[in-house]
Amino acid sequence: MPAAIRIDRFARQIALPGFGRTGQERLAAARVVVVGAGGLGSALLPVLVAAGAGTVVVVDGDVVEPTNLHRQTLHGEADLGDTKAASAARALAPVTPEGSSVVADARFVDAATVDDVVAGADVVLDATDSLEVRYLLDAAAEAAGVPLVWGSATGTTGQVGVCAPGSSRWRDLFPTRPADDDVLTCAIGGVLPSLCTTIGGLMATEALKLVTGLGRPLAGRLLVVDALAPSVREVGYGAADPAAPGKEEDRMTDESQDLSVEEVAAILSRGDRVQLVDVREPWEADIAALPGSTLIPLGSIGERLGELDPDVPVITYCHHGMRSEDAADRLRAAGFEARSMAGGIHRWSRQVDPSVPTY
Repeated sequence: MPAAIRIDRFARQIALPGFGRTGQERLAAARVVVVGAGGLGSALLPVLVAAGAGTVVVVDGDVVEPTNLHRQTLHGEADLGDTKAASAARALAPVTPEGSSVVADARFVDAATVDDVVAGADVVLDATDSLEVRYLLDAAAEAAGVPLVWGSATGTTGQVGVCAPGSSRWRDLFPTRPADDDVLTCAIGGVLPSLCTTIGGLMATEALKLVTGLGRPLAGRLLVVDALAPSVREVGYGAADPAAPGKEEDRMTDESQDLSVEEVAAILSRGDRVQLVDVREPWEADIAALPGSTLIPLGSIGERLGELDPDVPVITYCHHGMRSEDAADRLRAAGFEARSMAGGIHRWSRQVDPSVPTY
């Protein structure tokens, strides 16, 4: 083991079965590139640095703003106006082990810089909330043969996934980039600060596993975390078939359970016997709701099953479709015939009834 690695500092992780000295040596030799030093970066960066990652490169050209501070805990009032990369590097200095280094890279990732950002990395983590950056990193990481760990945290729902060489990629999960106005960001929908901690911690775990060889990486699987329920569910997906680009059964395994907003509109227009269940919070329903729906927030589903008729099909909906998928899963497990409305009330407003307010 290199002299710079202190056994006493890393004893508790070296003791882990499957980690050991070999894992610590791999970690000490690794170059870990983290794109984004915001909410997710603030959670995962201290973990990777303190655990002994040899070189951690923090890539972020954005500057610290007051609206960042409730969740981006690497930064404080004194850092306002500075680049997040530089601010993060300063904050990480006290937990950086001897022999390790934190490099601030105050660039934005775009088509001109992405290959250089990924070059030489052992693992790349996408801690941004930019779909453009994620598609760029997915392509560059695949070309370089480097695993990509990604996460997202918006509102009260988060996701974590891994794109590993020879396995499924981000574009297999989302082959077509969604329209910008169909994507909820924390700037629009807000974000629960503790959710960033949860998702960032899961991302750090995946990076440690990939570098050290510990456990099974989250490749070809998607973790969905709902902080309000609370619940964690796993969705498997496979590589898209280039010979059959419209073949959905090889992608997200529960996609067939969803109904499009147009299908729901047709069901309601025909007057089919159905129970429409809104699983959002009361304040959301006060802004906009579909006529005839019953409000049962996701966290209350289990205790309010008695309010629903088990002989009548259920359609669940929420803001963007994540909570309603979880609710439909729970209802099916309880014996109901239940499907989720894909895209939620936001997509309903865009594609069926523009008079329904968006938020």
